[in-house]
Amino acid sequence: MDRTAQLTTRRAERDIAYDPPPTADSLHVRAARVLEGNWTGASTVPSRELYPHQWSWDSAFIAVGLRHLSPLRAQTELETLLAAQWGDGRIPHIVFNPSVPLDAYFPSPDFWRSSTTGHTAGAPRTVQTSGIVQPPVHALAAWLVHCADPGLSRARGFLARVHPRLAAWHRYLLHRRDLGGTGLASVVHPWEQGMDNSPCWDLPLARVDPAPARSFRRADLDHGAAQDRPTDLDYGRYVRLAADYRDGHYADGAGDFAVEDPAFNALLIASEHALARIAHELGATGTARHARAERLTGVLVDRLWDPSAGMFLCRDVCDGRLIGERSVSGLIPLLLPGLPRGITTAMVGTLTGPHFGLGGSTRLVPSYDLLGEAFDPHRYWRGPAWFNTAWLVERGLRLHGERDRADALAEAVLTTAAGSGFAEYVDPYTGTACGATGFSWTAALALDLLHATHHDTTVDDDRTVRGGDRG
Repeated sequence: MDRTAQLTTRRAERDIAYDPPPTADSLHVRAARVLEGNWTGASTVPSRELYPHQWSWDSAFIAVGLRHLSPLRAQTELETLLAAQWGDGRIPHIVFNPSVPLDAYFPSPDFWRSSTTGHTAGAPRTVQTSGIVQPPVHALAAWLVHCADPGLSRARGFLARVHPRLAAWHRYLLHRRDLGGTGLASVVHPWEQGMDNSPCWDLPLARVDPAPARSFRRADLDHGAAQDRPTDLDYGRYVRLAADYRDGHYADGAGDFAVEDPAFNALLIASEHALARIAHELGATGTARHARAERLTGVLVDRLWDPSAGMFLCRDVCDGRLIGERSVSGLIPLLLPGLPRGITTAMVGTLTGPHFGLGGSTRLVPSYDLLGEAFDPHRYWRGPAWFNTAWLVERGLRLHGERDRADALAEAVLTTAAGSGFAEYVDPYTGTACGATGFSWTAALALDLLHATHHDTTVDDDRTVRGGDRG
């Protein structure tokens, strides 16, 4: 079947599969129930079975939704994560729960050996973590959580306590991870960018010899279908990269994988804007941070914008070349207020055109180019739609005046989240659930969009990052 026929068939399947929208009250109750079921007492797991620990950017997104249920719990979510920060400023991508058996998730604490191998980088001794990081959405989340209940936040000294840790986190990324020497942060493992097996990593990963299959056991396949997960070959390369980084005592810049990613850096820039607001709230000036964010936006355009693709692309720092794969990562910079109008117009055209099909062939934003050779509507980040990226794109559309498109995407997120049982990710055409269900950030971000869509006002006091209004 040719690509045109496939698109036509999937569009028909989408129309058949589309469920009527849930009521606001029922969706609120169901989403709240997911978050309550995944709460551990100090943080929220993404999924009880598949992801039984605390994940870094998951907790940031979860806090954004929790603020509508309990601002106190949302603050606690971020505080628990930040308590595991390393001395060099990095926020690890996993904070392990010691009560969970080692074989419940791989790589487990005994693989990372953070408290011993990471000692020179300042890994904490009292809690076990991974040694890599995830996208820096935390300052944005902290600001939004503060805005949900400023009185409570001030009474608890929430921002005063998290600000130094967030500032240290940004210093780590802006200095230790500036591997290309231009100001942008590099990721040193696909797991750091969050979009684990994106086709954007195929060329850089080809340099990596995979770890032997017998050297590790994939716990993810106990809870997810193999055809929806990364291949064994890709997983072997992930393990090799992580093991080499660990064995190098988590020193940055010496590995075979270093990529400047547009989404990672856009989230860093957006969080720089948010950190400037936090500083202002604490009585300092945020002028320098806003200026840095604007300067980094210019560097992002110079380094990663590709006019012919109509979007941002990843750059392989090891060989200096742009990676010619279109992924949703290249659309996340819509979040940024300082982009030239011509660039935002081109990005909206790419988002709604044949490569991503939003508002036409697809219900939510696919994670990868619909016309790409590696596209697969069910395999993890090689095509399926994810709710956190949809939430980020919705914010970007609204910021740049695309209100109708933002409204349509918000409603699609709500309907698809409810209809899929708050799935980890979905088929972008049909909304069919993939991966885990009862997934925390799906429930949390649906709550956030539900609050904004069904209330006359919003607690989101963040016009530079969000823009527009819901009124």
